[in-house]
Amino acid sequence: MATPASQDRTPQTAVAPEPAYAKASGQGIKAAPETRELRERIGHRAEQLAARLDKTRPMVRHELQAHARTILAAENLPQCYLGWTMVALASAFWREQVAAVPFSRRLLLLPHCLRSADVCAAFYNEQGLLCRDCGACCLSKLRHRAQQLGYKVMIAEGSPAVMRIILSGQVDAVLGVACLDALERTLDKVLLAGIPSMAVPLVRSGCRDTAADVDCIAQMIHTPYRPGALRTRTYLHLMRTAAKMFEPAQLEQLVPRLRGGPALAETDGQGVEALDPLAATEAIAYDFLTAGGKHSRPFITLAVYDALTGGQCTSAEGASAAAQLPEAVKRVALAIEIFHKASLVHDDVEDDDHYRYGRPTLHQRYGAAVAINVGDYLLGLGYRLVAAQREQLGAETIGDVLAEFASAHARLAEGQGAELLWRRARGKRITPLEALKIYALKTAPAFQAAMMAGARLAGPTHHLREPLSRFARHLGVAYQLINDLDDWQLDHANKRTSGSDLLSGRPTVLWALALENMAESERAELERLVGAPQGDGRVMRAAQLYASAGVFQQARELIAEHHNRACQTAQQVAQEPLRNLMLFLADAILDRRPLAISEE
Repeated sequence: MATPASQDRTPQTAVAPEPAYAKASGQGIKAAPETRELRERIGHRAEQLAARLDKTRPMVRHELQAHARTILAAENLPQCYLGWTMVALASAFWREQVAAVPFSRRLLLLPHCLRSADVCAAFYNEQGLLCRDCGACCLSKLRHRAQQLGYKVMIAEGSPAVMRIILSGQVDAVLGVACLDALERTLDKVLLAGIPSMAVPLVRSGCRDTAADVDCIAQMIHTPYRPGALRTRTYLHLMRTAAKMFEPAQLEQLVPRLRGGPALAETDGQGVEALDPLAATEAIAYDFLTAGGKHSRPFITLAVYDALTGGQCTSAEGASAAAQLPEAVKRVALAIEIFHKASLVHDDVEDDDHYRYGRPTLHQRYGAAVAINVGDYLLGLGYRLVAAQREQLGAETIGDVLAEFASAHARLAEGQGAELLWRRARGKRITPLEALKIYALKTAPAFQAAMMAGARLAGPTHHLREPLSRFARHLGVAYQLINDLDDWQLDHANKRTSGSDLLSGRPTVLWALALENMAESERAELERLVGAPQGDGRVMRAAQLYASAGVFQQARELIAEHHNRACQTAQQVAQEPLRNLMLFLADAILDRRPLAISEE
């Protein structure tokens, strides 16, 4: 729905981008206003500004940040309240649409840090804290109030659990209470997904015994239900479609098994030994396909296709439009995730990683030979699935898509091969430019193939190849750099140690920057650490060397540079729906801020 002409329409694209890794995301912008009067001033100004904003699409982070700065300037308030103001503005932006969602379709997120830690007897499961209603803190009262209205309630923090619920289709609005750090990690993803959201930050943060404005939270919970048309375009329905394709029932429908037989989960704990040997490879492969993942690549393919065929899946009727996407298009999108899964199996063997999706990797469970064979099977499955759509989509279209996938597959193998061969040459040093070239081969082709496949399914692509290729290159390099930074954080889903890239001698940009910046004595020490005996001490020392050489900051600056270049490329695309999608992807994929890494 267009904004009425009488309003001072403020289009989000008018705001200059500020990259996800800009300095402004630091602790200096996350102070809570000290008084309720000050909080209400900010909230009132946020409501006034939100009323003038274009609500035909979600705001992305840099737009939200720029508008929040405008509010602080109007109120003559310091930048330390920027984080709080961003939350207030986002809540005001979505308030009307939250109100249009029935209470039974809303999710309330409460932080476990509000509990009285010294007396709380509750315990946790995968859904968060299981409150025992002892009355020692405000959590029970708030939870009870929301549940009486019909809300689903979770006492938990972290975007993975929240996004799983959102993508499952159980809720259509999210209301949250958390510290500004947690809101930054969680609600950014929710906001980017385009699901109506509101939040109240804690007035005193910390890991335990925090404080909240209970009256303000209660007011948010009681946001009245007012049925109305949802106006803001959202990619949520396409995200849900991509995720649901990998649920067992729909996966079996889209790509039926040829060997039949039970799934691994149906063997009463006996595993592959209970299966017909001819069906075992297929069973392991299908089990791995349903094990987890973000499913960003099939989403990209579906979203590009939708953007170039009218954009109906992001409209108010998006759920219905997404349900009517051609199954042949969905199968092509599914295939690119199958290729990705195959590469993960092979990468895990090559890197000897122990965990994937929170459980042992395939080669740890079944041995390297079986794992490699399953990866090969997945490659064949993906190509067979795409080729089978030639009758529905046309032989020429499918030929072009297969050529795109084959090119991406070969380039990815070249990038991975360059890394593996470099790791064997222990005495060889790599420059940052050489490492970036490897990154461009390892990651960018998958993004390019996902986008080009969606574009080709929608029609001719000769005018899109150059900008999509350039965009994918910047996206892929920045994505890999973020993974490098993430490697210095503990990721329980995939591994148990930090610094594994360095310890295994991978040619990362961080490593190359360190060697370039350090004195010879420090370079020699860093190289000795790679071959030293196992121990946490060498990881800590390596982190100190990296930090003293300014490596982490340089990596963030490179991420910001490639993020900006991706956005600039997107701005040059003529088709508005595709341009908006590319800007969304730049923020959604690259806005994965790791926890602060000490620079001292």
